[in-house]
Amino acid sequence: MVNEVSFKNLQQERPWTLDVYERSGGYEVLRSIIAGAMTPEAIIEQLKLSALRGRGGAGFPTGVKWSFMQRNAPGQKYIVCNSDEGEPGTCKDRDILRYNPHALIEGMIIAGYTIGASVGYNYIRGEFYEPYERFEAALEEARASGYLGRNILGSDFDFELHTHLGAGAYICGEETALLESLEGKKGMPRFKPPFPASYGLFGRPTTINNTESLASVPEILRKGGQWFLDIGKPNNGGPKIFCVTGHVNRPGNFEVPLGMPFAELLEMAGGIRAGHSLKAVIPGGSSVPVLPGEVMMGVNMDYDSISKAGSMLGSGAVIVMDDTTCMVKALENLSHFYMEESCGQCTPCREGTGWLARVIHRIEHGMGRPEDLDMLDSVAGKIGGRTICALGDAAAMPVQSFIKHFRHEFEHHIEHKTCMVTNA
Repeated sequence: MVNEVSFKNLQQERPWTLDVYERSGGYEVLRSIIAGAMTPEAIIEQLKLSALRGRGGAGFPTGVKWSFMQRNAPGQKYIVCNSDEGEPGTCKDRDILRYNPHALIEGMIIAGYTIGASVGYNYIRGEFYEPYERFEAALEEARASGYLGRNILGSDFDFELHTHLGAGAYICGEETALLESLEGKKGMPRFKPPFPASYGLFGRPTTINNTESLASVPEILRKGGQWFLDIGKPNNGGPKIFCVTGHVNRPGNFEVPLGMPFAELLEMAGGIRAGHSLKAVIPGGSSVPVLPGEVMMGVNMDYDSISKAGSMLGSGAVIVMDDTTCMVKALENLSHFYMEESCGQCTPCREGTGWLARVIHRIEHGMGRPEDLDMLDSVAGKIGGRTICALGDAAAMPVQSFIKHFRHEFEHHIEHKTCMVTNA
């Protein structure tokens, strides 16, 4: 693929090794920064110019986030990588850990230098044991070569990087719940403010970024922020990894320029399986609104275009559904997931996700009532925007969008006690 950043070197044998990474320019940027070629302020300006937006789901500009940290403030500061990746449909960060771990390590060291942190943590989902082992091996290589530890490359800059395995809780993908878990406590989101930049890990200033975001930093700084911006489009810099799954012939991860038409991305994934047609797409992971297939075929894959179409780019997990999909059954699966994964801290989410799941289950199994659809929309509206973290929104938005775009299927289930999709 042209313009690969996070998936650089995949065509090489054993791309995860230090030798391969260094041969392709790996750690050159870190060496130049340590030698004084770029100040922290210059690094932040290049990231702002690049229009790199957070690849974990929120899409917040990375350079702006780094600028929030008061790097010269006294005391310890931390850089934390969110490699939890629990969003259904998302499968990119684990592959960065498996195939390009040194890009993440170099990105985290540069981030530490920029924000004034001497310690970093990579929070990895507990089920990702192969990626964890790869990352640990890469850490040892980097440490043995002088890129980690005290007096890095003979300078007065110290930086240590640790891995932490989570326990598979979806809620720990939320940054403050991740910090609670990292501190050894139950993973439950914190009230904000204060925000992590002022009160984060162990009560100290902390910057948290997604795996893909941090792994993009070395290549951006090596080739320039303008280069990265030019790959994508204004306000949507660079390539982005899209995880295309579902009813396609060739599911997988595709690192493509932001702004690529969805139709082209679908073609890269082999198109819809033979004999079927596109029905619906969830463009950014299970927590974003679903869009009908005919809408998606006219949409470009970038933050602004998808937002204008009525959904969100999210994590870049593109879940494709063909005409065999029962939308009621699909929503039942999603709603059950969010009910199970709610941490229970906020009443609207704790109680509301159960209401949603039970009512949709009732409709799917032939016991629905005509008033159920309005009740589902009402319950979802009382969850979204009323919780400490975004899990409530993640549970509510799919319900509202599925009913909005495919209400006729839900009405058929209620009236005829069966699915209108005969081959579902």
